[in-house]
Amino acid sequence: MIPDVGISGFSVFVPPYRVSLKDWCGWTGASWGKTRAVVGNSFRMRGPHESVYTMAGTAAMRLIDQYDVDPARIGFLGLGTESSTDNSAGAVIVKGMLDQGLAARGLPPVNRNCEVPEVKHACLGAIYALKHALRYLALDDQDRCAIVVSADIAEYARGSSGEPTQGAGAVAMLLERDPKILSVDLKCIGSASAYRAVDFRKPVLRNLIRNQLNGHFQDLPVFNGKYSTTCYLDETLHALGDMLRRLRVDPAAYYHGLGAAFMHRPYHRMPITSFALSYLFGLAMDGASGRDELAAHCRNAGLDPAAVEAEMRSTPDVLQLVHDGNIDDDVYPLSMALLRNFRAGPVFQELIASKMSLGTEAMKEIGNVYCAALPAWMAAGLEEAADEGRELSGQDILAVGYGSGDAAEAIPMSLVEGWQAAASRIGFREALKSWQPLTQTLYESLHDNGRAPGLDEPTEGFVVDSVGSVSNSAFSDEGIEYYRFVG
Repeated sequence: MIPDVGISGFSVFVPPYRVSLKDWCGWTGASWGKTRAVVGNSFRMRGPHESVYTMAGTAAMRLIDQYDVDPARIGFLGLGTESSTDNSAGAVIVKGMLDQGLAARGLPPVNRNCEVPEVKHACLGAIYALKHALRYLALDDQDRCAIVVSADIAEYARGSSGEPTQGAGAVAMLLERDPKILSVDLKCIGSASAYRAVDFRKPVLRNLIRNQLNGHFQDLPVFNGKYSTTCYLDETLHALGDMLRRLRVDPAAYYHGLGAAFMHRPYHRMPITSFALSYLFGLAMDGASGRDELAAHCRNAGLDPAAVEAEMRSTPDVLQLVHDGNIDDDVYPLSMALLRNFRAGPVFQELIASKMSLGTEAMKEIGNVYCAALPAWMAAGLEEAADEGRELSGQDILAVGYGSGDAAEAIPMSLVEGWQAAASRIGFREALKSWQPLTQTLYESLHDNGRAPGLDEPTEGFVVDSVGSVSNSAFSDEGIEYYRFVG
């Protein structure tokens, strides 16, 4: 029998350097109304003395502080990221920082018998690391806990369609047996993956071609917006279908019974679109009552129910769009037409929107944080629910992770009795309080060369103290970062 494993705590770190999207629209001529509705309100940027590792270390240190974690109990420390800059070492870098910070406070180091994997997959690395950690806890017979840190830096070229969806930050999760917040149904997690070629990639060769490998490393992605949306929708549908099959539940009943749903969010509107479409697809796979509801939605949209259901049961080859040069085509055109009509109806407003409301306003402030986006939304939503006194104990919670390229994971969870106590210690809103507004000049300088005069220095956690430059037969540390704990 698999023991009860899950999440007992969250901590959040975002850099203080904030770009207001309203200001950004003024600089670029973009529509503030559209940007606010589709993307959000602001995003955060990595500072000159920060890296993906310092953000991860700071978030993990906060987690240890907020939940009084005994470092000797930590048997697994995983890092999920797509922004790592060392192709050899992984989470052991974060472990080294934690040991430094703990020593500065007179505390013992993290358990020496600790696994330290790094998991890389665009926006999904942290969820894969979460699964690894939960399996570790399910199999380990000692009194151990696990920490999974998701940390990323989302940067896009200035002038690109992705520019307003930038962001930076880290979220650490405390995982235990007999969890204090969320129990995860490990057996029923749904998975899906398929190769998509040009969806979203970060080839090292591109940086060489563009002469980006200099003192300010920028890992700018190759992406195709409309095609990436198609990939996101298709893969999350497959993962959710796998989860529902494993759960052996009626899709409509499951969706209606959810206490809350969280999904990977590259920007505000994307997860709402995906969740609404997955509800409609679930109706097609449901019993007679589900198909009857789907048929009613189709007729309301002026669509043939039989044709829509047939499309929903099809298995289109998304990669073929690339081979045919048609990456802007919809693989589910009838379903997307149905979705546009469905979004304006009462079922969407009463069911879909209500399941995804928790934490959305807070998430509009931090931008896209890739692997940390889903954990951040869960943290924001659960903190909000605890603060508002929502009684959700025992209710089903859905988390759907997605990573371009692409793959998805649909995770069924439930809130345990007394979850509010641990959720009230998350500190998401507190993490947002420290911020310094960036002017256009500061933003462009920080974006383009990693430097901006007049920025406040970090006062908490870890910073990059120096970067090695020696390379000879006696000693070499060229390019290696050294870290300093600032308190």
